[in-house]
Amino acid sequence: MEKKELAVAALKNGTVIDHIPSDSLFKVVSMLGIKDLTSSVTIGFNLDSEHMGKKGILKMADVTFPEETLNRIAVIAPTAIINIIKDYEVVSKHKVVVPEELNNIVKCNNPKCISNNEPMRTRFHVIDRDNIVLRCHHCECTVHQKEISLK
Repeated sequence: MEKKELAVAALKNGTVIDHIPSDSLFKVVSMLGIKDLTSSVTIGFNLDSEHMGKKGILKMADVTFPEETLNRIAVIAPTAIINIIKDYEVVSKHKVVVPEELNNIVKCNNPKCISNNEPMRTRFHVIDRDNIVLRCHHCECTVHQKEISLK
């Protein structure tokens, strides 16, 4: 039997975000504010993946995230899988889900949109979950995944 080495060390308690597209990994790192965490963080970049070719992974000790944060992750890394770890065991595992509506998560790309010119929350409707295409509620501007700017 061939022995395999773990690409990333085991985690006692915390959150693992797996199956992040490599080109989205550092957007997720930035969005989560990982540089400000005081607990240990492991970042795996361009790791081999049977399903994705290459992927990213984040392991953060003693950290969990609210649903709003998971929605933000879903917008920039829709293939991500969230694993909650307790005592070295996965107690919860689920794919991120892009909600039908995104509130105050994405910035509208239309400079004339009221959400860019008045103090108000942005609101987007998801019109294509597979390819992440959004439509602004206020001006109906369409935003594709590669054009998304998070608030």
